[in-house]
Amino acid sequence: MPRIEPLAPPYTSAVDQALRRWMPPGVPHEPLALFRVLHRNPELASRMFALGAGLLGHGLLPAADREVVIARVTARSDCPYEWGVHAATLAQRAGLGPEQLRATTRTDAAAGAPWSPRHTALLRAVDELHDTSRLTQPAWDALRVHYDEAQLLELLVLIGWYRTISCLANGLLLDEEPWGIRFPAR
Repeated sequence: MPRIEPLAPPYTSAVDQALRRWMPPGVPHEPLALFRVLHRNPELASRMFALGAGLLGHGLLPAADREVVIARVTARSDCPYEWGVHAATLAQRAGLGPEQLRATTRTDAAAGAPWSPRHTALLRAVDELHDTSRLTQPAWDALRVHYDEAQLLELLVLIGWYRTISCLANGLLLDEEPWGIRFPAR
């Protein structure tokens, strides 16, 4: 049971409108529990929406790269809630297959699936930042081969953002979405 109960319908018109903005058009399920909890503090939700929507809908990173990073950050943060939401939706749309998604939950994700050199560099960078909050020069250099400065800045923000989202979902004890992909046993 979540520590803060998500809002349930019927929503006020302002909350309904805000939740519709947060969900892609035509989604067949309720707004995410995370979004419904955040709207218990509409000001905070509004501020978070700007960055989250910007990273997902207007970012400079290719969708597959973004989803590799999100899957690895949420897996390393032991956040089955957010990992399962992305695995079931955006990661699949970005072209990540089941083997790649499962690999992001393994100790050595880079060895767990047929990754491109670019994705291997991303996985290793996520791991270094998770473990030390720093990037070694070899990890940075491996990223520089594939990304320009604007993309590298976005990448660092994306990693930090999904670490924050993982802490939020885990701290709230959010149950996995019923339609999400289940986090593999390690």
